[in-house]
Amino acid sequence: MSNLYDRLSPDADEEQFAELLSRPGLRIERIVSAGQASAPGFWYDQPEAEWVLLLQGQARLRFEDETQPRLLNPGDYVDIAPHRRHRVESTATPTVWLAVHYDHRES
Repeated sequence: MSNLYDRLSPDADEEQFAELLSRPGLRIERIVSAGQASAPGFWYDQPEAEWVLLLQGQARLRFEDETQPRLLNPGDYVDIAPHRRHRVESTATPTVWLAVHYDHRES
């Protein structure tokens, strides 16, 4: 893949993950959502930090420590600390994310 918008499948039953770059302590991926959301009661609790940019579509991202979900539109980004529990409440069809997973160590 040489273009983030290549091979989008807006009617896929599951989210599509494509790894774009991987190095020690760093992983960049494209995620395509087609109306998917996290399963009821499920929370992501990742050991690495994640910076995510919404490129296309719309999504509602919920953090366990916040009372309301955040509405994300194209151009919106969020830096998620390690182990900060979060979930995807909803996505439009299609929603394209750029996710950067990185090793977050205090200096």
